[in-house]
Amino acid sequence: MTTILLILAAAAVLGGREMFDRLAALAGRLPRPEISWRQLAAAALIIVAIVSWHWESQVAPAPQPHPAPGPLELRGLFAGPTGAEDAAIVAALTAELADEIAWDGSQEEPQLTTGVALDDLRRRAREMRCRGESIGARQPAARDAIAGYLDKEVGNEGGPIDAAKRADWVRALRDISEAAALVTK
Repeated sequence: MTTILLILAAAAVLGGREMFDRLAALAGRLPRPEISWRQLAAAALIIVAIVSWHWESQVAPAPQPHPAPGPLELRGLFAGPTGAEDAAIVAALTAELADEIAWDGSQEEPQLTTGVALDDLRRRAREMRCRGESIGARQPAARDAIAGYLDKEVGNEGGPIDAAKRADWVRALRDISEAAALVTK
């Protein structure tokens, strides 16, 4: 439609006033059909039907896959009837642990000063939250992925930790929380 209008505008610019006069004379000599209101309504309905068919037949874009959550991917690793619930528990627990470790580090005399203390906190919090049930036993693939990620990011040495090592623990636990939360979406 835009192309036709541009062509007509170019012709009008090139032809000038003479072209308009000739077109007006030609239009005056053409027979004028008589159109009833019923014919006009039928033509309008046909036009609306064609336009609506065109809009409905347009292909919707395919949904884009979710981007990877970051350094850890847990989607597909929580399985079975408790998979979503287990992922939600892991997400909540690791987010809370990250917050507690960060808060402890901001105190004048932190309580969590070694890698062993951080790992014990993580283990005890999991045991208390899950009341002795093992999510790792139900979700071995997720357990192994999380354990491998923690070993890679924070290591397994139990000695004293400094601010940088504490920040590594907080970041790793938040990464686990985000990856587990994406499982439930």
